[in-house]
Amino acid sequence: MRKSCSTLLACMIALTLLLAGEATAGGTRKHAARSEKGTAGIYGVQTTRVRHRCFPGKLRRILAHIAMKVGRRPLVTSGSRSTGRKGSMHRRCLAADLRVPGVPVKRIVAAARSAPAIGGVGTYCNGIVHVDVGPKRRWHHCGGLVRLSGRARR
Repeated sequence: MRKSCSTLLACMIALTLLLAGEATAGGTRKHAARSEKGTAGIYGVQTTRVRHRCFPGKLRRILAHIAMKVGRRPLVTSGSRSTGRKGSMHRRCLAADLRVPGVPVKRIVAAARSAPAIGGVGTYCNGIVHVDVGPKRRWHHCGGLVRLSGRARR
């Protein structure tokens, strides 16, 4: 079962790459400022300042899995960054904050939690969902309060 799911996911990614290449070769792209080389149609970036090119294959597969499950491309709002807490996965380019316009947060979270190799899944009051390839943990952060679950609870 696991092998067939991995094969299906690989086929979906290959098909997405193929279709993205054909779409860009034949004409102009809408929202070209937000579409960057390397995303290959799997996800978009909110601005050109979002650092995402260092994402490892595991994280790109998680983003592809979310896209497949919700039927739309995730929009990465934050990738690699040097700021934030000391142990942040963003500092090592192992995390992405995202949203999927028009898709409820609960559906995005469910898709993320079902992704192979998923580590942390966090949500924020503003509708942003965090995914990473670190240890498994879950949280919800709203203002000054953080509710932890899974391994993150101490």
